[in-house]
Amino acid sequence: MTDTDLAGLTRLVLWASFALALLFGAIAQHTRFCTMGAVADVVNMGDWSRMRMWMLAMGTAIVGFNALVFFGLVEASNSIYAGPRVAWLSAIVGGLLFGVGMVLASGCASKSLLRAGSGNLKAVVVILVVAFAGFATLKGIGAVARVLTVDTVFFELASGQDLPSVLGHYLGMKTPVLAGVLGMAVGGALALFAVSSREARTGELLLGGLGIGALVVVAWWVSGVLGFVPEHPQTLEATYIGTTTRRMESLSFVSAIAYTSDYLLFFSDASKALTIGIVSALGLLIGSAVYSLATRSFRWEGFRTVDDLRNHLIGGVLMGVGGVTALGCTIGQGLSGLSTLSISSLLALAAIVAGAVAALKYQAYRLEKTSS
Repeated sequence: MTDTDLAGLTRLVLWASFALALLFGAIAQHTRFCTMGAVADVVNMGDWSRMRMWMLAMGTAIVGFNALVFFGLVEASNSIYAGPRVAWLSAIVGGLLFGVGMVLASGCASKSLLRAGSGNLKAVVVILVVAFAGFATLKGIGAVARVLTVDTVFFELASGQDLPSVLGHYLGMKTPVLAGVLGMAVGGALALFAVSSREARTGELLLGGLGIGALVVVAWWVSGVLGFVPEHPQTLEATYIGTTTRRMESLSFVSAIAYTSDYLLFFSDASKALTIGIVSALGLLIGSAVYSLATRSFRWEGFRTVDDLRNHLIGGVLMGVGGVTALGCTIGQGLSGLSTLSISSLLALAAIVAGAVAALKYQAYRLEKTSS
């Protein structure tokens, strides 16, 4: 492959990723797909509709990704989620912080991009704070604190930490076969539960769950298959083009928001280049804006009280720090990471939900105490 061929392929990968994010934004806006809202609906009203949508997206992503593994197109260990090092404390602490933060900020990182695209200025503030806190945790003072504390606590596995690799190592079975079996079993069970209620089998739920889950899978294919170069013309090493981690990537938005701010601030620096994460963040924002304008649902909205501003600022900081520490958000770990059946992703997702539930319960307690 020549440098010219590489440049052309890079543009193709980036445009494909941008298109997927545009679709994600439009589908999520149309179906009201929101992970924080899903948890809040269950905790506050006992309504499982949006939770079922999220679970259907999980099931679809798990089945799809492990089908790619089964057919030998990708390997989970080539992602950041499924390496042999299980940084369990980072996943739990980061997940808890993110879960609390997304409740205070009225939505996760992806929801903030969606809300900003529909005219919500509160979400714009949250995005800016997530960018600042996230980048500080990636490469600034927060990174030093992270590396010296929670990142020091981990254990190593003899194989990758995705469940097919773990079981394959101990059972002496081939990982692709186990990926196919576990993917169908776990993903299928989640999907069946999601649509088990007659009331849940609506067009909106099916579009949100199946559509967003499928977009995660296609994003894996774009990065891990289309964007895989066995021999880079300059380094002569295998690489995944257009990625920040130099590994295959799917949809994730906290670090993407942070790197987008870095790209925009240092645009004149020739070393800065567009990546899948950056174009995905921009695509999600633009997709939401296009849908909102097309459906005439675009509305300006701002802060009404100082308390509201304070909560959103704190929530943005917690999401930026937590999302980077846990290696992902409700989309990055809750869909993309979970699709690999990674142990860390399971821990991070459980911690995110636990943090969100705790924050929602505390908010309800405060409201009840104030009204009494």
